[in-house]
Amino acid sequence: MMRSLWTGAAGMKAQQTSVDTIANNLANVNTTGYKAQSTEFKSLLYQTLQTETTTSNGDPKPTTAQVGLGTRVASLNSNFTQGAMLKSDNHMALCISGKGFYAVRGADNELYYTRAGDFGWALDTVQGERVLADPNGNRVLDTNLNPVVLPEGIGADNVTVSSEGIVAYRNEEGVYVETGQQIGLFQFPNNKGLEKASDSLLQETAASGAAINEVTTNLPIERSTIAQGYLEGSNVDVATEMVNLIISQRAYELNSRAITVSDTMLEQANNLKR
Repeated sequence: MMRSLWTGAAGMKAQQTSVDTIANNLANVNTTGYKAQSTEFKSLLYQTLQTETTTSNGDPKPTTAQVGLGTRVASLNSNFTQGAMLKSDNHMALCISGKGFYAVRGADNELYYTRAGDFGWALDTVQGERVLADPNGNRVLDTNLNPVVLPEGIGADNVTVSSEGIVAYRNEEGVYVETGQQIGLFQFPNNKGLEKASDSLLQETAASGAAINEVTTNLPIERSTIAQGYLEGSNVDVATEMVNLIISQRAYELNSRAITVSDTMLEQANNLKR
């Protein structure tokens, strides 16, 4: 009898995690570059009540009797489908079309990857240069993992980024001159293996595999493109999330009901002594 109590509790706990994940998706429906997550479950260990045996007549009974002990969360997987391309008033807003990621250098000097391209020019207090950075000041890196630098005396509005990520500026004669830098785009063998950090930043792990530089690699990958003046919106589908929310809520209620029924049965068994 007690087994059903713990099984119901395991189900309620797993469904609570599912609701938490859905709530986070809905909260980030307007977050630039956000990728929706989904909850995957797995069954807990089974308890064997009866092993393979024979009947009273000696006939073989090959099947066993096993009862499950509930469920638990196996993983929270991100959905890396393309988000909507949204027009932005930010001149240096950059939207990736494809499987690539930007590389940024955090304040802790660690290397991170992101799809959020809401960039702007910031002053590097150490070098005294203007560098391309995200809203949190993380430096955007080129294909050689160096900060993207704005040449001295060039206005920020005169900078353009091609679909390949090549940075150029318009000089006084109106001619576009390349700076010699190309914004880095990187792919991973397994995107779902990336570890989430704060502010839509991701970190490489053993599960994700090593980052693949789209410019220098010889692998047969599909190159990504960049659209200047656009941002990639969240890929959260509100209708789908609301349906999943109802499903998780119903599952939570059913597990709660199982606990209530088990408690009633225990109460009835105790009353037999009276």
